[in-house]
Amino acid sequence: MTRPQHDAAREVLRDPLRNRGTAFDDDQRRRLGLLGRLPSAVETLDEQAARCWEQLGRCPSPMEKFIYLDLLHDRNETLYFKVLADHLTELLPIVYDPTVGQAIKGWSRDYRVSQAAYLSIDRIEDIKASLTSFGLGPDDVDLIVCTDAEEILGIGDWGVNGVDIAVGKLAVYTAAAGIDPSRVIAVSLDCGTNNAALLNEPAYLGNRHSRIGGRRYDRFIAEYLAAAAELFPKAILHFEDFGPENARRILDKYRGQYRIFNDDMQGTGAIVVASVLSAMKVTRQGFTDQRLVVFGAGTAGSGMADQISAGMIRAGMSEQEARSRVWLIDKQGLVLDDAPGLPTYQQPYARPAHEVAGWHCQDGKIGLLTVVQQVKPTILIGTSTVHGAFTEDVVRALCDGVERPVLLPLSNPTERIEVMPEDAVEWSRGKALVAVGIPTDTFDYEGTTFTIGQANNALLYPGLGLGTIVSGATHITDGMLLAAAEAVAGQVDPTGPGSSLLPPVHDLRASSAVVAYGVVQAAIRDGVATIEHGDIATLTQAIQDAMWQPTYPEERP
Repeated sequence: MTRPQHDAAREVLRDPLRNRGTAFDDDQRRRLGLLGRLPSAVETLDEQAARCWEQLGRCPSPMEKFIYLDLLHDRNETLYFKVLADHLTELLPIVYDPTVGQAIKGWSRDYRVSQAAYLSIDRIEDIKASLTSFGLGPDDVDLIVCTDAEEILGIGDWGVNGVDIAVGKLAVYTAAAGIDPSRVIAVSLDCGTNNAALLNEPAYLGNRHSRIGGRRYDRFIAEYLAAAAELFPKAILHFEDFGPENARRILDKYRGQYRIFNDDMQGTGAIVVASVLSAMKVTRQGFTDQRLVVFGAGTAGSGMADQISAGMIRAGMSEQEARSRVWLIDKQGLVLDDAPGLPTYQQPYARPAHEVAGWHCQDGKIGLLTVVQQVKPTILIGTSTVHGAFTEDVVRALCDGVERPVLLPLSNPTERIEVMPEDAVEWSRGKALVAVGIPTDTFDYEGTTFTIGQANNALLYPGLGLGTIVSGATHITDGMLLAAAEAVAGQVDPTGPGSSLLPPVHDLRASSAVVAYGVVQAAIRDGVATIEHGDIATLTQAIQDAMWQPTYPEERP
């Protein structure tokens, strides 16, 4: 049997970075050996995108839309991002939360193809070779998103299946801020899983053992960071959906050494700061006037406490005084300093047990309603995923304590939110300043139309990443995070009746450019910028030039 000749046409059509399908013109088809391999019509990118959007409309469920887009992503990246950018409001919930959670649950069973890097804790010695296999040089990578998938979007530990969270995050970076998709890598850090159902599923593709921690885990993370930083010294190292204990420890240990960013802690905290900054324009208060209660004291909740207490410190408070203005509540009730096995990320905010000795307890716990009644918080945040936890009694008690409380029920999807915004507004008699974690429609209350902003991290982290790239920042500083939050808050006027605290997500590219501008300036102020842009016009143009556009270039490399 003779060996078949190399099929150059097939190679082009299977390369998502080069393939443009029916948009190849006659000259390109002849030159690339594509004659007879495509229908005769030569289409524009806009015509292709219109067909894809029409085909998407025929997909009856969000999951089928996800699969359609996933296959398009693997076939033609330019067309995929054109469709995504043109319809970002509609498709953001498809390519990321909440639909990606459903995709993750069936990822091994439904496995098709993946361009990610799979790094195993059982083969730490292969990390560098695995990252080298992409054929990318030290100047070729701007962003790497990794996950160990221990705590995925409130659905828990999903092992190697969680790689789709990294892929989805990168898609949002590109669609929202123009991060070049040819200069990014998604990474799965496979440490095993404690999900018994996965370990016993025949189709599961990850390591078939329980999740490994301790020294082996720490060595795995250290080797990954060292290899990634050595091979791609200009890349942002984004951590996503790690368990709360590991997320905090890794960030604290390495953020001064590497260009590291944890969106669950830093990004979520910063978008909450943006909401609070907007609310304070209405209440005419500052950070030193705030008392914060966080219901749900995991990675996100503790990260929000960090960011808001940091705002208090910048406003003149001591670190001890700022922490004394924060109350965390978890499954065991109010977090107290005499609780056994208190996680390290909760310890800075644990209340002295003697301080609450006279407070009402039920089943040995000090609950949410009691804390609200006693503390009279100016800000109440929900990251618990406990649907309905912010009852009418809780909301009314919140409003009894302060005139215009900030109420942020941020859990998602809808079946996990602590209170629906319509109920929050009604029960507070329109006094609560509300932002939520889910998309919501406008509604009327007593003659006022309320627009409720979505505290979506996509408003912030894409612009933060773009600004970090444009500035060449060696680290992501607290000043850069604050600048990103201020830039988000600065895009809306919240002072009108029923006005949103946050900008809408329908024009994320423009929003991300504004955020990037503020981040670059903060990087310069903090002394971590390595690229100079001169005047305002030069910097503005540099940001625009850095934003990859979903268009077919004149010539593919």
